[in-house]
Amino acid sequence: MTVPAPASDAREPLRPLLVRIWRDYLSRHKPAFFASMLLAAVSAGLTAVLLKFLEPAIDLLFGREEGPVTVWGSLTIPANMVLIAVPLFIVVVAVIRSLSIVGQAALVNRLGHGVVGDIQKQLFSGMIRADLSRLRSQHSGTFVSSVLFDANLVREAFTGGVVNYTQNALMLLAVIIAMGFIDLPLTLIVLLGVPVVNWIIRRFGKRSRKAAHGAMVETEALSSALMENLDGVRLIKIENHEAAEEARVAAVIDRRQRHVIKGADSRAFAGPASDIVAYGIVAAVMAYAGWRAGQGAMTVGAFASFIAMLLLAGQALRQVTNLATVLSEGLTAARRLFAALDIEPEIREADDAVRLTPGPVTVALDHVCFAYHAGEEGAAPTLADVSLHVAPGETVALVGPSGGGKSTILSLLPRFYDVTEGRVTLNGRDVRELSLADLRDHIALVTQEPFLFDDTVAANIAYGRKGATADQIIQAARAAAAHDFIAALPDGYATRVGEAGARLSGGQRQRIAIARAFLKDAPILLLDEATSALDTESEALVQSALERLMAGRATLMIAHRLSTVRNADRIYVIEAGRVVEEGSHEQLVVQGGLYARLARQQSLDGEPAPLPEETGA
Repeated sequence: MTVPAPASDAREPLRPLLVRIWRDYLSRHKPAFFASMLLAAVSAGLTAVLLKFLEPAIDLLFGREEGPVTVWGSLTIPANMVLIAVPLFIVVVAVIRSLSIVGQAALVNRLGHGVVGDIQKQLFSGMIRADLSRLRSQHSGTFVSSVLFDANLVREAFTGGVVNYTQNALMLLAVIIAMGFIDLPLTLIVLLGVPVVNWIIRRFGKRSRKAAHGAMVETEALSSALMENLDGVRLIKIENHEAAEEARVAAVIDRRQRHVIKGADSRAFAGPASDIVAYGIVAAVMAYAGWRAGQGAMTVGAFASFIAMLLLAGQALRQVTNLATVLSEGLTAARRLFAALDIEPEIREADDAVRLTPGPVTVALDHVCFAYHAGEEGAAPTLADVSLHVAPGETVALVGPSGGGKSTILSLLPRFYDVTEGRVTLNGRDVRELSLADLRDHIALVTQEPFLFDDTVAANIAYGRKGATADQIIQAARAAAAHDFIAALPDGYATRVGEAGARLSGGQRQRIAIARAFLKDAPILLLDEATSALDTESEALVQSALERLMAGRATLMIAHRLSTVRNADRIYVIEAGRVVEEGSHEQLVVQGGLYARLARQQSLDGEPAPLPEETGA
């Protein structure tokens, strides 16, 4: 007999997808998978044995003959042992069957959650190693949805779903074979319902796939909405938008619910639809069996056994139908997961990548051009023919109007993005020729809003160097003017800083970030408006720490407070992606260009007056 297969998406080949699921996930758990399949076959076979035994059991118990009784043509039972042997056989087989079912369930649980873990690890690895351009273009809620929702759909389909589908399919096959031994013509009548059930599976499988896809899309939207509301809760409250956000999230939940309910309905309706066919067959079988019994061609035991098998076959068929929709949803989720995992990073390390020679590093940009989404039609250039250099021990500043491309220049050095024309070099070697890990080991970055993990102060500082000792961490904190406030915390260096460092002030977070950079001790230092968000007192402490950090390093800094770049060795004025001026503070003021105009705007009684905050490009 051919068991109806789960409906697949006709637009994409099913076989390569199944091969990949086996290769990437299930094959890692071969012992558990094959053991669970074996136990599924054992429980299916023993179920058929129990039902087949009903025929001789009923005939023996209710129509006992004198003398030994032969069962199934080979097993002989003494007449006085029938009342003991028959029930004992049923109990023994039932116990073995139950043990196989329990063992199968335990194996499937371990297998299923092992597969989920593998998928989640692979998804996170793909996310954390993806290009910044991809991460910025895709909402983080998409990744959360895939890790939590899609991965579980794949687990349900290809662990419990596959094993249970196999168990019920084998049970259905075994029962029909046993029915054939009892009465072949009657069994052929039963098989007439298979094409109808196959049509039902395909119809509801298509609906289930469509609903699953919609649910996945709306789950992404829901994850994104929740994360945005958590991140922007202060803005929402100050603008009194709680009700508006409640309505927006409620609309997303309602849309998702509609798809989830459609999928649940497809699974729920598929079984009863199969039941209608099954009970129609039962009615036909009873009519035919009654006629056969009237002619003396079927015993009471054979009839009872056949009907019991038929009812079990209907139940197994219902399970196969339901599981087919689960498998369809899993296939849909797997396609989405693989589509995300198959995106190759554009920032890749060369096969013959080399390492930098230890020591001081000279940084240079040589006629660099860059555009975000460079492959897209109409993409405007962010940088055009930019050249600059930073020697070891030099401090070079980038200033200019917001959106000019300053932050983009900093992003090109660690290869967060690659240039579209020109070169970025360290000691004369193109950064694309270097080992990515080695390149980034040579760079320390301090930004306007430093990121801290929800971990201890010590762990956040030590993030700059693997295996850092407690003494090294404290030394770095002292250099960053952070030791005193850290020592005053409730648990000192063991104090947890909260989500994104929420338990610390802005100046404290910044000094921990500077301590992290001290500990890393990289020859290149990138400062992206590292003091712009601080109050006067905190800025003085942080600026003093930064001056110690910059000593002896090739430092490239962005600042909109020109007072912080007055002593830079060289200043590049960036406007509309081009270097429009270059020189020291005094030279640029004398030139009377854009820099001089910015300097005048920030001058008030000899003290700088802050301009509107610039974020760079």
